[in-house]
Amino acid sequence: MSILSKSAIAKGDGTFIIDNVTVADPLKDEVLVAIKAAGLCHTDHDSLHWGKPIVMGHEGAGIVKAIGRNVRTVKVGDAVILNWATPCGECFQCKNGNEHICENNSPVVAGGNGYTPGHAHLEGTNWNGKPILRSFNIGTLSEYTLVKESAVVKNPFQNMPFPAASIVSCGVMTGFGSAVNTAQVKENSSAVVLGTGGVGLNVIQGIKVSKASKIIAIDINQNRLDMAIEFGATHTILADKNDKGLLKAALIVKQMTDGRGADYAFECTAIPALGAAPLAMVRNAGTAVQVSGIEQEILIDMALFEWDKIYINPLYGKCNPQTDFPKIIAHYRNKEIKLDEMITRTYPLENLQQAFDDMLSGKNAKGVIVFE
Repeated sequence: MSILSKSAIAKGDGTFIIDNVTVADPLKDEVLVAIKAAGLCHTDHDSLHWGKPIVMGHEGAGIVKAIGRNVRTVKVGDAVILNWATPCGECFQCKNGNEHICENNSPVVAGGNGYTPGHAHLEGTNWNGKPILRSFNIGTLSEYTLVKESAVVKNPFQNMPFPAASIVSCGVMTGFGSAVNTAQVKENSSAVVLGTGGVGLNVIQGIKVSKASKIIAIDINQNRLDMAIEFGATHTILADKNDKGLLKAALIVKQMTDGRGADYAFECTAIPALGAAPLAMVRNAGTAVQVSGIEQEILIDMALFEWDKIYINPLYGKCNPQTDFPKIIAHYRNKEIKLDEMITRTYPLENLQQAFDDMLSGKNAKGVIVFE
């Protein structure tokens, strides 16, 4: 029996509306989730321009309301976290441990525009009598969502506040995983984080958990730097927005790191002009990580690669959701990382525009939509 679900719907022309969609019962490998909280990031705002109607949202947490007959990993009543990088388990990348870049299901790798139409039956969610796609195949800015079993992870901490749980599935995982899974930051090392928004703060938390001895945060916003200290940075640099390529900031980093440069540097600004900046921050044989997903063409002075430097462009912190989400939750329960403190403000779905405005103006480390 289908259910009405109040949802945020991107119209594809840069605007959105709040309206009801109809969500069907789950098929044999699907799960119906009542969303309790949905985190927001810039990708959600970008989805307004994807050229077709779509149920918005790709971070979320909620409660299982119904399951298909073949579902085994969750049951009705379980608190779950939604995962947008759903693996098929059969393709070349999945078999090689790269579930986050699944060749069949990834809405980034396979579909390239936030959804893979063949991943779930389109008739599962309807708007105005017609099937509608869900952002990243999950569409979490909705009271209910119908997803594949592979898109849900049972929360090992069933009493965890839903707003904190909701942000694990993208911003936290991307930042934390870039430090822990991708760069594999070593104990007693030094690291630089360029940009201390939501993702940058989680890179800092991953570096801290990895027991680095020096964590240098760089930003043009002093308030962001103050927050970086709260989340684990040991040093800060207030950058000049006219500092091309942050080369002047790089000189300060070298002064802080015995003249060599840091062992690791993470770019979290999403500013194309800063795509090469982490290379200027790291020592010879250091590792630069481009976390923010810059896709524009940029020019790089190859001298920045001298010598033996590594530059990595990971997706989603190399996430394996069934193992990585529980690890993050364990760090949260042990008070080794902060999640509740990262949420600047919560909003009802009706105030989504205000939430977007606050995000775009830099007011929030993280904004979260909450459902009754």
